[in-house]
Amino acid sequence: MNVSDFDYELPQELIAQQPSEQRDGCRLLVVHRDTGKTEHKHFYDIIDYLNPGDCLVFNDSKVLPARLFGTKKETGAKIEFLLSKRIEGDTWESLVKPGKRLKPGDVVVFGENGELEAEITGYGEEGTRHVLFRYSGDFMAILDRLGSMPLPPYIERAAGEEDKDRYQNVYANEIGSVACATAGLHWTPELMKKAEEKGVKIAYVTLHVGIGTFRPVKVDKIEDHHMHFEEYSVTPENAEIINSVKAAGGRIVSVGTTACRTMESTSRAGVIQSGSGSTGIFIYPGYTFQMVDCLITNFHLPKSTLLMLVSALYSRERMLEVYREAVENKYKFFSYGDAMIIL
Repeated sequence: MNVSDFDYELPQELIAQQPSEQRDGCRLLVVHRDTGKTEHKHFYDIIDYLNPGDCLVFNDSKVLPARLFGTKKETGAKIEFLLSKRIEGDTWESLVKPGKRLKPGDVVVFGENGELEAEITGYGEEGTRHVLFRYSGDFMAILDRLGSMPLPPYIERAAGEEDKDRYQNVYANEIGSVACATAGLHWTPELMKKAEEKGVKIAYVTLHVGIGTFRPVKVDKIEDHHMHFEEYSVTPENAEIINSVKAAGGRIVSVGTTACRTMESTSRAGVIQSGSGSTGIFIYPGYTFQMVDCLITNFHLPKSTLLMLVSALYSRERMLEVYREAVENKYKFFSYGDAMIIL
């Protein structure tokens, strides 16, 4: 199967640059797989499509303010860091721009008073650097003050303070992602409470989204593509919630592709296994889902692995028809865009 089979035309003006005024006020495209019918709603209507005994599964990973702007200590040259993951202690893996200027031993300083320093200690994969941070106090507090949210490259503006709230899910708890699990951006505490009051169970898994999410597929055949590995964890308590709903015949409704990939990675014969590890699972048409019955998701980039995943749940041809309908009806696309639920 060719990567080009997952291409579609998207007018530039449909790429959302700002979040909706209210989280649950965005548009919702409802896709009924059994009939092929679609409906045009708002996200707060999603409660109407959930049944008592269903289980909503959220990815509770929290986005780091992982983009840092500093200067090279020796020359004053401007340097940008994008932290990707903690290696150990105060050593992190990071993308750096411009990377050619930084070699082991170089030091970059951040903040007006140089309160944070980073020494390049080695090279990572695909142009990343290993970086040792030096500071006084609490690193996460310093990062929250000096860093900005790592908005995707198709959002053509600098991240602002408001993005520290809006590019973060209200239930996010486990720090570690460099991109948001954006299907969750539409949920409010009030909407989650309404779901629980209707008899819908809520469970959480954790998948820390890495820098691989920003990288395009560079091969022609999708079978030749290799996913970047990302760290996940599932607690015994949440595994029990998901497994009990599945055993009782309820639907597992995945809030986003990251929760979906976590459940599909950790299930054995239709039973979620608790624990932690890393996954590079690649889901594309032909895949048989073990756990996920329904999916809440945003609209994804052309020729992306995420578009391939949602096409595996429905079909490539029908999903591209849904995307054409979304374009015709001027839905907003990508991270800050509108949503769909695939039933």
